[in-house]
Amino acid sequence: MNRSHLFRLFEAAHRLTGHRDYVVIGSLSILGAGDERDIPADMSMSIDIDCYTKADPGRIADVRSALGEGSEFHRTNGYYLDPVSPSLPSLPDGWEGRMSHVEQGGIRIWFLDPDDAAISKYARSQPNDLRWIRAGLLSGHISLPRVKSRLPATLFLDEDEAARVATQIEADSLWFDTIKGNRAHRHRQIKP
Repeated sequence: MNRSHLFRLFEAAHRLTGHRDYVVIGSLSILGAGDERDIPADMSMSIDIDCYTKADPGRIADVRSALGEGSEFHRTNGYYLDPVSPSLPSLPDGWEGRMSHVEQGGIRIWFLDPDDAAISKYARSQPNDLRWIRAGLLSGHISLPRVKSRLPATLFLDEDEAARVATQIEADSLWFDTIKGNRAHRHRQIKP
């Protein structure tokens, strides 16, 4: 998936709703992070675009039948719009101010900051979410120190969700430290 796919979808959404600004959350929010050629496949492979209209979030549901799963758009293009609410993900305070955006042909697509998206993905902790996070850690798109620093400003659904996030972040910290240690060890062995 790439930005051109998103623009194709949101141009169709604009024709149906009149809205020009769309917010992408979830996996494909990574497409707002710099040069999309540097984004690992594990971070951009989703075919469902979790999104809402920026000015009127509920309005996105109006296009579900035309652009959502099973629609003609989905059958033709192989991907689809998945209408969501901005209150769906567990996000830290200030996330709206950290969004980035790209514009083309009068359509603006807003993207979650990758570290904010990672917190939301940690809250879910599904295998595909964890794979996305680890790909982001390896590529440098996600920073565990920034994720950890934003945790105190995050309102989680309940204590179980908060505990799941803490446990998974600790596991990924150990995993990432091991990966970095292995890389440093190999680098020292290669030097003459």
